[in-house]
Amino acid sequence: MIKSTKYNTILYFLSILAFIMAFIIVAPLILAFINQAGTVIYKAFYYTIIISLLTGTLLKLPTDANNIYIDLTTAMLLCSLGWLIVSILGAIPFMIGIEKSFIDSLFEAVSGFTTTGITVFTGLDKMPQSIIFWRSLMQLLGGLGILTFFLLISTRAQGETWQLFSAESHKINVSRPVPNVFKTVKILWIIYLGFMFLETVILISLGLSPFDAITHSFTTLSTGGFSSYDASIAYFANSGYQNYILIEYVITFFMFLGGVNFLLHFRFFTKDFESIKKNSEFKTFIKLILYSTIFISFLIISLNTAGNFKLEAVFRKTIFQVTSIITTTGFGTHDINSSFFPAAARQIFLVFMLIGGSVGSTSGGIKVMRLNILGGLFKREIKKIYLPNHAVLPVTLDKKIIKSDEINKLTGLFSFWLILIVIGGIITSIFSDLNGWQSFSGMFSAMGNIGPFFFSVEKMASLSPIIKLTYIIGMLAGRLEIIPIIILLNKNAWKN
Repeated sequence: MIKSTKYNTILYFLSILAFIMAFIIVAPLILAFINQAGTVIYKAFYYTIIISLLTGTLLKLPTDANNIYIDLTTAMLLCSLGWLIVSILGAIPFMIGIEKSFIDSLFEAVSGFTTTGITVFTGLDKMPQSIIFWRSLMQLLGGLGILTFFLLISTRAQGETWQLFSAESHKINVSRPVPNVFKTVKILWIIYLGFMFLETVILISLGLSPFDAITHSFTTLSTGGFSSYDASIAYFANSGYQNYILIEYVITFFMFLGGVNFLLHFRFFTKDFESIKKNSEFKTFIKLILYSTIFISFLIISLNTAGNFKLEAVFRKTIFQVTSIITTTGFGTHDINSSFFPAAARQIFLVFMLIGGSVGSTSGGIKVMRLNILGGLFKREIKKIYLPNHAVLPVTLDKKIIKSDEINKLTGLFSFWLILIVIGGIITSIFSDLNGWQSFSGMFSAMGNIGPFFFSVEKMASLSPIIKLTYIIGMLAGRLEIIPIIILLNKNAWKN
């Protein structure tokens, strides 16, 4: 038995995560059976279940279930290692089922679980449904966080168990619907799955097959963006679906819901409308979407880049893409690299990749709330110039004072976020023939957990393994908001 409480706790919880992975992969295995996808596809999931069970068993053997305690450092380590393990296990079906390399398979799994949505796979239209379903299911689980799902299923740790929840960063790091973390997780998952069910029903009523409706609902509310088709959501218009316009508006609406703080959803269902109206982040989020949609639509029309598209189509495509980018979903109805979107629009998209959605949402990015805080910090520095030296000038948000340590954490996080994007962009430009604009867009996409970038999927698939590993680190750092990854690499964090 392991004597160290920290190592014991980490191994114990990682073993349970591996067991849970084995249980989850039963779903695509059953689908492979139903569709008679072939021996290789069946074995892909069967072997993954076996490997997951063996991994769980080996990790659990040296542990003592009575010697478990979680503090913040342990939670951070567990968070990073947990995401790595599920990503490695999640990559196995791709390696066996569709014969992808380990790097490409791991890239796709990390992109799925982090709900980034960058893909190195092409030919999605002809892939086995069980593989497509597995890609969507990864994003469903990653949306609210693997550890939140884990907490919902099983935990027996003593100490500050909520640290597991906060270690996944932006999910609910400001407040919770109820004091009890387990009730909070239950409430969030009920709302999350409820929205998915509603979207699925609506999409089926608009003509989608149950499979397409389910998989796209999984990847809409999770703001993941994996689609069953290479053309993404444009597939439905290109294939002549009668209700494709309504389909696009419905997906736009549910992407928006995924980008909103789930605490506000809870307040909506409890009829606390006043707090929603006063929420500055929510108001800024709506303004960013509406103002940018109007501005980009105006640019498209005034610069005559719309081609044969009418005003409604310009508005629909613009609001879809704006919502998709700022919520970091990554779906597309029109290629953001095309001449349809002027250069200024693409620059706005790049900024939105960095900003992302709301704190407490399933979106990536640095979050709109933090943008508001940085704006407040800038205003305070301006006021210091013309107000007396003894003036007290706290940074406030929704009439609440933001503590100085939170501001320091935010500025440090934002600074390091930009540093990683610069490093990733430089690495991309060194090991590829992409220009500077394209190179930075790839790392912007990875760090922001967004998906779209300013070059082709085929080009992404052909990039050097060094670049792909850089993006894998970027996707994990962006999803976990850097700190757990830094803690994982800090030797002092491993000391008892």
